[in-house]
Amino acid sequence: MGKSRIGISGWRYAPWRGKFYPESLVQRDELHYASRQVATIEINGSFYSLQRPESYTQWHDQTPRGFVFAVKGPRFITHVLRLRDIERPLANFFASGVLNLGAKLGPMLWQFPPNFRYDRKQFGDFLALLPRNTHQATQLATRHDSHLKHPAESFPEASHRLRHAVEIRHESFVDPDFIALLRQHGVALVVADTAGKWPLLEDVTAGFMYLRLHGDKKLYASGYSDAALDDWARRIRAWQRGAQPRGARRASGKPPPARQSRDVYCYFDNDIKVKAPFDAIKLRGRLDGRS
Repeated sequence: MGKSRIGISGWRYAPWRGKFYPESLVQRDELHYASRQVATIEINGSFYSLQRPESYTQWHDQTPRGFVFAVKGPRFITHVLRLRDIERPLANFFASGVLNLGAKLGPMLWQFPPNFRYDRKQFGDFLALLPRNTHQATQLATRHDSHLKHPAESFPEASHRLRHAVEIRHESFVDPDFIALLRQHGVALVVADTAGKWPLLEDVTAGFMYLRLHGDKKLYASGYSDAALDDWARRIRAWQRGAQPRGARRASGKPPPARQSRDVYCYFDNDIKVKAPFDAIKLRGRLDGRS
């Protein structure tokens, strides 16, 4: 069986204080607390702006051994430049300190806007630029430019693989050719539950799965029922076994390359009503056999 890591998207939300976080907990200790309730967290701040190297170092040090972060790629690349002339911005991102997470650096998430259409050449060029391990990321980082005000002073000597996942929101991506392209590059398609607003696809395209559960009834707000959590647990177990779950919603009729197991990363992003951390804990309990 592959490993499954169930977590949350971000950790700093004012409505969580006094509900998920204890009343007496100071804000600077929220990551320390959250990282001991879930096994993985998405870093969202990197989507909005380049973070400082010392921030990544602090996040690494505040979390327990074996913890994993997913890191969201900059919207400057996906939403502003829309994949045009992105080699320097990619270098700036990898030079900004993300590699300071060391062994706690998990998948990289690349989210695209709802008006971004599928273009095979453009998307293929983007996937080819993505570093596949931290050694390649370090080489890319050395090509950063002056837009990066606080580059990392050093990079880790040990190299480990980097995993990438893409989240799409336009119907043009519901295309077997897109699935074949992701498989060619070993990049995961994000299984995104968005209350029916954007495509929900479960095609297996890499050696791991990446899920983002934004709410099945109301986007970013609704919690998941016991029945819904049971069904997600069923699907995750199938992916962990290297199989495809019964009833999988797919764009391609071609099966993925056979594997005996796959790791699964799952993040709850239904944070508005303070549902995310509790849904993550309940789903983890189901997979651990505690409910």
